[in-house]
Amino acid sequence: MSGAKPPPPPTPQPFIPEKYLDIPSQRLYYLSLGLLCQAIKLFDFVQYLFTSDEAASFSYSAKWLSVDLAYLAILSRLRIPRLNYSKAVVILQIASFWFMDGILFGGISLNLAGVRTRSILPSSLLASEGRQDVVATPSPFYFSDLITMISLGLISSTADYDAHLLGQHTVRMSPISTAHLNPDGQTYCLSTPGTSVLIPILLNNTSPSSVQYSLTPLGYTDDVDGDREKGKGGGRGKVEFLELSGKELRAIENARLEELKLTRAYPGAKHEVDDEDYDEYDHEDQDSTSGSALQKTQSLIHIKLSKPGTLRLLHVYDSSNVEARIPYPSDVTVVPCPRAEFVEDPVVQGDNVRCAGDHQDLNFEINIFGVPPMSLKWYKEINGKREYFMVEGIEGNHEEHHPNPDDNADMAESGHQWKRRGGKNVPQELKVPLSVTLDALGSHAYVLETVTDGVGNVIRAGTLPSSNLNNVLRKAGVIAGSGSLSDVDATTTSVVNSRTTRSLTVLRRPTVSFRDCGPGKPAKLLIGSEAPLLISTKDADSLDAPWDVSIKYQPPLDVDEATKNKRYRPWTRSLETQKDKKDLTLRANAPGEYTIMGVKGKYCDGDVLNPETCKVIEMPLPRADIEWKRIHECSGDTGVSASLVIHGTPPFQVYYRTQRDNEPARELVKTFQTSRGEITLQPERSGHYVYTFLQLSDANYKKVDLKGPSIDQIVHPLASADFAQTGTAGRGKKMISSCSGSTVPVDVEFRGNGPWNLEVQIVSPTTSEFIKFPEIVTTRKTLEIPIPKAIDKEGGSFEIDLVSVEDNSGCKRSITVPGISVNVRRVKPTAKFYGKDGKRNITVLEHEPAKLPLRLTGDGPWRIRYGLVGDPESTQRVTVTNPNDQLSVTTKGVYEILQVSDSQCPGSVIADEATYRVDWIPRPHAQLTLDIQATFESYNGSYILPPICEGTDDHADLELTGTFQSSLCRPPFQIMYNVARDNDAGGMKLLDQPTFSSIQHRTRFQLHTADAGRMYYEVKQIGDAAYPLAKHKNSIIPRSERLLFEQEVMMRPSAQFRNRNRITFCLGDTLVPRDPMSSDGLIMLEGKPPFQLRLSVKNLAASEVHTEAIEVPGRSWKMELPSYTFKSIGPHLVTIESVQDSSHCTQAIPDPLSRSIWVDVAETAAIIPFDRRDYFCLGETSRFSLEGTPPWTIGYRVHSKSYSQEAKVSPFSIVQQQPGEFVVTSIAHQNQMCKTAVTDLRYAVHSLPSAQVGHGKRVFQDIHEGDQAEIVFTLVGEPPFTFTYQRAEPSTRKGGKPGRVLETHTVSGVTTNEYSIYSALEGTWTVTFISDRYCRYPPAQADAGSEKATR
Repeated sequence: MSGAKPPPPPTPQPFIPEKYLDIPSQRLYYLSLGLLCQAIKLFDFVQYLFTSDEAASFSYSAKWLSVDLAYLAILSRLRIPRLNYSKAVVILQIASFWFMDGILFGGISLNLAGVRTRSILPSSLLASEGRQDVVATPSPFYFSDLITMISLGLISSTADYDAHLLGQHTVRMSPISTAHLNPDGQTYCLSTPGTSVLIPILLNNTSPSSVQYSLTPLGYTDDVDGDREKGKGGGRGKVEFLELSGKELRAIENARLEELKLTRAYPGAKHEVDDEDYDEYDHEDQDSTSGSALQKTQSLIHIKLSKPGTLRLLHVYDSSNVEARIPYPSDVTVVPCPRAEFVEDPVVQGDNVRCAGDHQDLNFEINIFGVPPMSLKWYKEINGKREYFMVEGIEGNHEEHHPNPDDNADMAESGHQWKRRGGKNVPQELKVPLSVTLDALGSHAYVLETVTDGVGNVIRAGTLPSSNLNNVLRKAGVIAGSGSLSDVDATTTSVVNSRTTRSLTVLRRPTVSFRDCGPGKPAKLLIGSEAPLLISTKDADSLDAPWDVSIKYQPPLDVDEATKNKRYRPWTRSLETQKDKKDLTLRANAPGEYTIMGVKGKYCDGDVLNPETCKVIEMPLPRADIEWKRIHECSGDTGVSASLVIHGTPPFQVYYRTQRDNEPARELVKTFQTSRGEITLQPERSGHYVYTFLQLSDANYKKVDLKGPSIDQIVHPLASADFAQTGTAGRGKKMISSCSGSTVPVDVEFRGNGPWNLEVQIVSPTTSEFIKFPEIVTTRKTLEIPIPKAIDKEGGSFEIDLVSVEDNSGCKRSITVPGISVNVRRVKPTAKFYGKDGKRNITVLEHEPAKLPLRLTGDGPWRIRYGLVGDPESTQRVTVTNPNDQLSVTTKGVYEILQVSDSQCPGSVIADEATYRVDWIPRPHAQLTLDIQATFESYNGSYILPPICEGTDDHADLELTGTFQSSLCRPPFQIMYNVARDNDAGGMKLLDQPTFSSIQHRTRFQLHTADAGRMYYEVKQIGDAAYPLAKHKNSIIPRSERLLFEQEVMMRPSAQFRNRNRITFCLGDTLVPRDPMSSDGLIMLEGKPPFQLRLSVKNLAASEVHTEAIEVPGRSWKMELPSYTFKSIGPHLVTIESVQDSSHCTQAIPDPLSRSIWVDVAETAAIIPFDRRDYFCLGETSRFSLEGTPPWTIGYRVHSKSYSQEAKVSPFSIVQQQPGEFVVTSIAHQNQMCKTAVTDLRYAVHSLPSAQVGHGKRVFQDIHEGDQAEIVFTLVGEPPFTFTYQRAEPSTRKGGKPGRVLETHTVSGVTTNEYSIYSALEGTWTVTFISDRYCRYPPAQADAGSEKATR
């Protein structure tokens, strides 16, 4: 057990459970929030780039440092999977985001390429001199810079002020203090004993330490003051004098703020009267003295009062015991809150449903309490339509008495006993009647909304207990001026709804009637079943369900007493509808009359509508009267007929069965639409038949058994005969043909009892003959009918008719059926190919149709079968209508006629003329002539031509051949061929598909040699006079038969410089690369290595040319001639004279611009100062003239630290940012070439002087009239000093800029570092100018202008 691994730590669950929001959605939403923040940050960065306010860096940095910190900290707390990181990673993320914010908004500056991006000088100074683009020396590093870097700009010594002119001293005159009781003139009331209200006091320019006030009871009329003991109650019914200390005031204020956090409403605020315009934030909007509405000199305190009376503010003292002025009015009256509620009545006890038509008024009584005169606002809502009413001037009978002053103490202790009191502002309790009329159906609601007392307090009495109850309760949270939403619980809600609301419903009276049954439309009752009678409830409210319907049954009058049983006894029953259903189904099982006697709902009695009576009749079973009748003809019975008289409701279906001998019985059905019908049964075959009627159906009953009679009989059907369906029909007669023989076969079918004797008549154009065929025993017989001799010899037509037939019983019947017409022919059709002079052949173009002429005899149309000799699968059939028609074929070969027949008879083919030959004209083809030197490659069937240099003309000769009638193909010829070349991927790229023409059998083929590479040529199509390409575009030579040849085109060598950048060398250098990584001087060669390269170097100053040959093994070479030394300054020209590769092809024509390059040989650089001065001040610019070729690199030293700076133009300027010694040490030009040491350039740099007011801080001093304030100036620098200060109007807000300048003074010759002045005036003192022995700040504009002119 000791070796077991400890279980892995549990995976932390996300802060938001997945049942509320799944993990992918959490990641998506939070990352989307992060992207939105970064987009806003980018927008702020763009704004920061274009702002000129230096305070923007601090504000933007502070904003985004806070946002990024909050975003990453909240992300770590949410613990979202795949976004949950360790604490170290979170700290690294925060540091990374802070670093980026510092870079974006100026909190962090960088030192790039030796140039510091941050200056110790204010940017306003550089901007004033127009030198923000001038190079500056590195600034010194102070501890404040470290603090700025760590805080990413939040803490900066140069964030938004000038470091050389710091501080300001503001002197203000103290104003008069005031204390205003109830500044908004609000009204206050107490809802119940134990509640309290907060009465505000608006203070201006004071901080109270003590507040004194008095409380006069309601109805107090004694004008003589009693004994007053400060701080005590003064006795019951007397004026009380109270005092609140500063600690008590702070406790009241803290309690108020805690309550505001919970209720979000200001106590004592006045409710809006109209419910539709009421908003839950009305209290905050009305309290103009709270929160941000107060001015800076104002503050707000509250007095907490828990009993009614008139509060009067007496004194307000501050910590200096200075009394604040109290403006009029200085008192406020607090009374019991008015209320209104319904008196207990039957409606509230559950009797809240009424029926329509009762026509009774409903009387309510309202109990109203408050200070008169009062007004009550209420509304009634009927079916969602609301109507408001206002009752005003509610007060007592004016016979009021002035109560004992002690009674007010009792009122304060028991709020519900405030009634029937006299005096001013004494509450009363009154009862007001309210009568309503219930004249509309639906829901009725009567709601007491608001009640207003004589003081002006408006209290919401209640609202409907509907779906918006929560919203109404939220709006009614401050019930009595000091309550809140947290005070309203479920119990209070139920009390409010029951005491201020009366709701009831007026229901319509239900009505019932029979549906689909009534007078003249009885219900049908089948024997043994039940008839559903539907009773429909109309105009009924679902609230009134279920309904009881009273039904009365009366049996039929024709039922005698003897047959009456329990089924036919009269009864009266009460049926109840099912839940949520308004229809009722009564199952009637006996005929008679059913009557609805009445209907009653849960609350209301109803009415019975027509039809109120439903008559039920019992339908009888269907029956049939059947009478059989036999059908007798000739020698016996041939069938039977049945006559039926049917009783019931049509339509009727009669089911019957027939059976012959021992065969399976067949059940049949026949439908009759009337009550009478007849069925005739005459079978075609003889036998013993049995006919039985089985069942009968009508519209009401299905398959009722029939006890009808059955009949059996021996059936002998009559004999008959007819021609079988042979031959073709024509004018109602069948037609057959006879091509050979003296008889004609004819098929005849017989019916009846055999054997049969048949009599046939033969009718020719000249004669008529009867023929008898006895003892025919089969039902189908083929008769051989002789052809009349005259027609048999010459041909012609005759007819055959059936005359009569006789069966085995001797019953003979005449036959009247259409006869048969016979066409007799004695000449057979023939077929052959026609050929002039016996030549039966034709030559056509390939795949073109060939017409083979035919010669046919007989009567058309003819059916011919033909095909190629020796190819049985090529046999085809065709039908032609012309004896001289043609066969169309598209394949070459010998065709043969195999069979022919005309419209009547098969024929014969003439053997000597049964074949025809079809030939094709041959196509031309091409091949290389024998004198072409080419090597044949068998693996791809290609001819390889000798290689050739690029751009050299070459050709190949082609010979065009083809046999046609022992001669060559016919010109002109067209040749289409493909031209392709190797590509870089190892395949071939099709370049062109040209076509050229020739009138000779031997033609010359021009080859493509303009571009280097392996060229391929393929002959795709050849056309001549017989096969022009314009008409045979799709006739392409098969790939295996095409002529293919190829040739290698070798590239000509070339050489050129990769770029034309000028190369710089110093005097005395050799021509070798200075920078191995640079591509300057690189020569690119094309061709087949190795290369022979010839270069020349021309010195333009000395007119000398140096030539040298080099062998290059590869395709690139860096120019390197160690044997050549630059002996003079100035430009040199290096030129590629010639190049040759191993293919021995001549050089390609070079580009004159890319075959040469310039080399500059330079001298040493120099630096010369513009000003011959011994010192500079910080922020001033040192200017130097540079000699040589740009760019230059200047080396200098500040405080023993060396730096370098690059300059691209002359003169060179640099701003001094560090005090001490500035020394120029070296200069180089042309990318630090030809460096020269400098020994005689050094200057002293002095710091700028600075001045401070109030030791660099913002001092605010309040004085009273007659006092003076001391303003202290601190001067830093080398004395003597001269400085300028000014007095301006103080800012209206703390931290703001001073206003208009009131006066300006300049003081000179100050030799000390501190200077003081005294003033009794109000204003803000600041320093605007300071100068010492060497420097001044800010510098004069004239100096800056001269500097610009010098530059």
